Parts: sequence; structure tokens; C-alpha cells
Amino acid sequence: MGYSYKGSIGFGLVYIPIALTAVTEADPIGFRMLDKKTMSRIKYKKTCEECDGREVPNEDIVKGYEYEDDKYVVFDDKDFERIKTKKDKNIVIDCFVDLDEIDPIYYDRSYYVTPTGAEKAYALLVAALRAENKTGIAKTVLGTRETLVALREKNGTLVLNTLFFAEEIRKNPVKAVEEPEDAKELTLAKSIIEGMAEPFRPEAYRNEYRQRVRDAIDQKITGRQISAPRDRADRRVVDLMEALQQSLSELGGVVKKPRKTATKPKKKSAPPKPAPRAARSK
Repeated sequence: MGYSYKGSIGFGLVYIPIALTAVTEADPIGFRMLDKKTMSRIKYKKTCEECDGREVPNEDIVKGYEYEDDKYVVFDDKDFERIKTKKDKNIVIDCFVDLDEIDPIYYDRSYYVTPTGAEKAYALLVAALRAENKTGIAKTVLGTRETLVALREKNGTLVLNTLFFAEEIRKNPVKAVEEPEDAKELTLAKSIIEGMAEPFRPEAYRNEYRQRVRDAIDQKITGRQISAPRDRADRRVVDLMEALQQSLSELGGVVKKPRKTATKPKKKSAPPKPAPRAARSK
């Protein structure tokens, strides 16, 4: 398995040499672009404005920044490496935060962190993060791009998540939503959520569309007609209350009424004792 990054993690004066491996692995179904008439593959020819149609080989292609019209400065890999500081080449933790403080909207990609030395320090950092329930926040340069990262413990190992910077997050176009006024509708909605609540099991979810594409390819190869999947009948209900009630009914749920606090019956006060009679004189 090839590593996508090699460097080190630093916290305080402790440094751990590490390598990163992407957590996810793409499994796309590749389709070729073809000419409809000849069924031959479409090719993309790399050329330039002054090449007169001549194809430019990859080794002659460089990166250039246009600082004025038709004026460029050229950068190669060595140039990008020269402008990196020691901190850019490593992952130096700036601070530790609670994991639940990071909004999931900031997460980008995930990487497994493999120690390439200092295994004792690696294990120590894992144990400390787990004990304190903290996540290390740092900045580093991956490739030619500076990125914000979060280091967290998962199942006794370290996982690195790249994060978006705050300025990269677009403003939500949805305006503030008013609180629902109908208490009964809210009670029904909460009951539906409670009835559908269960632990998250990622292994229970499969990429069904990809499998249907593979099946359709096999059907095409053997000259069969693509069989369309059966969809459930669309049962949209316009009235919100009716939709909530039907949804809850299908879950077999019953609206739970809030528990009333039991009040103890008041003790009846004892009737007043009669005053003692005066002693009769003999």
C-alpha cells in the first residue's frame, strides 16, 4: 500500500515520524467516451496555442502563474519545496479541543496515521487522546496546499482528518426557521424520530446503485433489455398532520403523553379533640 504523505507529528517537544494512508478507496465504474458512429475512443490531445496542432508531451508541461497578460512565472516541484517551512513539512499540533466541538461540516478527507518510528510515543499520544477525549488541531502542507487537520484516536490508533478553513465554508442560504407553533405536530414528529431511532451501523448500507449499473452492463453485454427496478408507490400526503399520523401508524407507534407527576393525596386533618370536662365536685 503506497503512502500519500511522509512526515512527523509534533506535540510539545515530542516528535513521531509517520506516514498517511487514505482511508477510502474509490471503486468507480469506468465508462469510455466514444464516437457514436465509429465506436472508437475519444482522445484528448494536449497542445498549445502556438503549437500548430503539435501534441505536447507531459515532460514538457510546466506550471505557470500569469502575473500579467501573457506573462508567466514558472514553478516546479523544487520551487514549492523551497518555500515550505519546517512546520509546513510536519504536523505540529497547535492545541487540543473536544471532538464534539468540531462541526462535521468542516470534515474533508480521512487518513490512517502509521508510525514509522517512535512507536512508544505514538502509543502514548493515542492513550492520552483517548483518556482526555481530545483532538489535536494543526496546520500542514499536503502536496502544494496548506490545510487544517484534526488528529483523533479511533480503536487504539490515530486517524487524521483534513478540515476546511472557515473561509471555505459557504454561508447557508436557508434563512432562520421559525419554531413550530402546533405542539401536537411537534409531538408526532418527535414520536416518529423516537420510533425510527437505532444505533448507526455503516456496514448495513450498500452502494446499491453501483450494483444496478453493473447488472445493467451484464444485461447489455448479453443482449438483454435493461430491467428497471421496482419502486414503491409514491404515497405523498399533502396535509402535514395526516402525513405525520400515517407515518407513526406504519411504525406501530403510539403517541406518548408526557408523564404527570404523581401527587400524593393530602392527609385529612384529624378532628379536634374535645376539651376535657371539668371535674365534678363531690
